[in-house]
Amino acid sequence: MQVRTRHTPAFGVARLLLAPGEAVQADYASMIATSYGVVVDVRARGGSRSRSARAVFTAPAEGGWVDVAPALPGDVYTLELDGVNGWCVSRGCWLAAPSTVRTDPQWSGFRNLFGAETGFVEHVSGVGALVLSACGTLDVVTLDQGELITVDPAYLLAYSELTQSRLRAVSQSMPQAVRTGEGLLLDFAGPGQLLIQTRNPRAMGAVLGAPGNGR
Repeated sequence: MQVRTRHTPAFGVARLLLAPGEAVQADYASMIATSYGVVVDVRARGGSRSRSARAVFTAPAEGGWVDVAPALPGDVYTLELDGVNGWCVSRGCWLAAPSTVRTDPQWSGFRNLFGAETGFVEHVSGVGALVLSACGTLDVVTLDQGELITVDPAYLLAYSELTQSRLRAVSQSMPQAVRTGEGLLLDFAGPGQLLIQTRNPRAMGAVLGAPGNGR
């Protein structure tokens, strides 16, 4: 799969170029259009064919394309996985991935971070292009050896698995939620690389959904 982006950074669209018979998984809700003949197989949880479901798009014998875009205004970014080092990606921010990219919910690196709970990031590995959606635009932060940075989980898009991380509470007087990252902060130590989005998806979604902002 090859990826071509347009309308970035404000209203990014990713075109997924598929070889003959190639398949890609994406959110059904993110699909704008496909070339004629692409087969769409919606695989909703519980058997319900909803717009929030995952779908597999398969190109016909002559190949094809699929256009996908995030729900909120922002950038799209292609993270190239090399088959050696994985990435930790915020849940709900990836748009599309080929079958050669996989998630690992039992990745050992999360045990020190979240314990036995399911956290707000998931581990991905494999080979190929993972298409991510950023709310707002995207900052790529490269940390040198021993360099430190603290990030609010709401703005985190992804970080390389080699980057050291520590989760802590903003304040003991605030409620914390490991599932969403609310009330928590992430400390990172280099060497490593982070992808940070410049807007808070929950806050932007609330603003856009407020009375008077709909169509």
